[in-house]
Amino acid sequence: MTHHTPSGHHPSLSQLGFWRKYIFATDHKIIGLQYGITALFFLLFGFCLMLLMRWQLAYPGEPIPFIGKFLGEGRAPGGIMLPEFYNELGAMHGTIMVFLGIVPLVFGAFGNYIVPLQIGAPDMAFPKLNMISYWLFFVGGVVMLVSFFLPGGAASSGWTSYSPLANIASLGQTFWIIGMFFLINSSLLGAINFIATVIQLRAPGMTFMRLPFFVWSQLVTAFLLLLAFPPLEAAAVMQLLDRVAHTSFFLPSGLVVSGEPLQVSGGGSVLLWQHLFWFLGHPEVYVLILPAMGIIAEIIANNIRKPLWGYRSMVYSVVFIGFMSFIVWAHHMYLTGMGTTISAFFQATTMIISIPSVIILTCLFLSLWGGSIRFNVPMLFTLAFLPMFGIGGLTGLPLGLSAPDIYLHDTYYVIAHFHYIVAPGTIFAIFAGIYHWFPKVTGRHLNNLLGHIHFWPSFFMMNCIFIPMFAQGLAGVSRRLYDGGEQYTFAQGVLPLHKMISMCAWILALAQLPFIINLLWSMFNGRKVSSDNPWEATTLEWATPTPPGHGNFVKVPTVHRGPYEYSVPGAAKDFTPQNEE
Repeated sequence: MTHHTPSGHHPSLSQLGFWRKYIFATDHKIIGLQYGITALFFLLFGFCLMLLMRWQLAYPGEPIPFIGKFLGEGRAPGGIMLPEFYNELGAMHGTIMVFLGIVPLVFGAFGNYIVPLQIGAPDMAFPKLNMISYWLFFVGGVVMLVSFFLPGGAASSGWTSYSPLANIASLGQTFWIIGMFFLINSSLLGAINFIATVIQLRAPGMTFMRLPFFVWSQLVTAFLLLLAFPPLEAAAVMQLLDRVAHTSFFLPSGLVVSGEPLQVSGGGSVLLWQHLFWFLGHPEVYVLILPAMGIIAEIIANNIRKPLWGYRSMVYSVVFIGFMSFIVWAHHMYLTGMGTTISAFFQATTMIISIPSVIILTCLFLSLWGGSIRFNVPMLFTLAFLPMFGIGGLTGLPLGLSAPDIYLHDTYYVIAHFHYIVAPGTIFAIFAGIYHWFPKVTGRHLNNLLGHIHFWPSFFMMNCIFIPMFAQGLAGVSRRLYDGGEQYTFAQGVLPLHKMISMCAWILALAQLPFIINLLWSMFNGRKVSSDNPWEATTLEWATPTPPGHGNFVKVPTVHRGPYEYSVPGAAKDFTPQNEE
């Protein structure tokens, strides 16, 4: 284990001009903020796409109020949404929220800013590689946005870009693939950097079993990205060649498009794309949720004023999840008719991978028992995360079994299950992390009243949006119908729920305004922190100046104990920092 001194890492920030300091920065904290600000913008944009979709589902065939006339005749003639535009919104909502919003936030923003601080490092192992990683992400996002202005619009083949539909779609699909190239390579460079940083730059005394759980979650996430993204990149190259070079990796012979036989050079396999995509797609679910679990663990330990229950069990569980996530991908493909033997294998692995998730969740619940809980705003989002993630996990079990999945596949049940994982799950963890670490980043607190106004409507509306979707899915309503399933005579009893869901989604949008106002106002006018450690926490990021300067630490810290030494019997105070002798 090596550790560079702050003075020799890179030029002092005071010596750099504006462009080198804030735009083409190599300091991990600035890059973390770049990731955070950019990803929050994409998260808001992707959320707005969903709000448009909800109007169409609640009031199919009716003009979109206020903005319908600005969407253009090619998308919404007379303000009435076309099916093709609805497909664009669906594909780009999923792509933007996952690849441009949540992953860059939990991995790029929180990971970049917090991990080096928590391990006692002056920066990431490869600062310039870190800068390149952000700019690849930024360019990929711009390419995705530009695709909306192309003839034929943006990608419209779903966020999964399934062949053969994606092979014959409009030009926007080509831009989707190019954008994904940039995003994939951004994640690969970031993953290499995180792994090298955690292994090589830990402070003296920071053994692996003294790492905060957040660092463990980021380390496993980095391995998932490093190993799972290359197959998708290879698949994207092949799909791009199918589109522009007329190969047929994913195009089978005998396709008929608009009544005309499609001439292809050979017999490709549409299932090959699905295998390559879901080999990334399922580890990607854990890329979303593992850093969220890490954030939640830090906030729980700090606000219950006692150690996490079962820290080692949680560490072993997160490593086991990382390994198992690579052998469950085909539970997304039961409808392809893979056969009972291979289905049984993936059913078994899917049930097995649920066990370590239950262990982590159980440890977090048990940690609350007997704790002196502080019900501040980050803790409210954290406590909401626990049952919401539990609902998401439990409702996923039927989808892991082939018999119920054949009925529930591609229905609103799947939307409800997945969104319970990532909306009141991961996104609540993101909010909790922002409220928790904002004082360290800015030296100011977020407004407590605005935080409560943000939390309570968000918590209530999230459940009002997604619980009815379980009923719609169980009734058999497909998730991809632009009219919400009006032609389904057997599901008429649950279709009026679309209006209620949409109303709640719009109220949820309004509930985010206090957060946006709070964030912008508190940066400059929020209550100043009283010390470098306002939460009285034990991990190393709170041992730095506020906000952390060049090299992070005044002197290289030495670690003497585990990360959660709270309420130690006989201690003078109820928290003992890791670097305190």
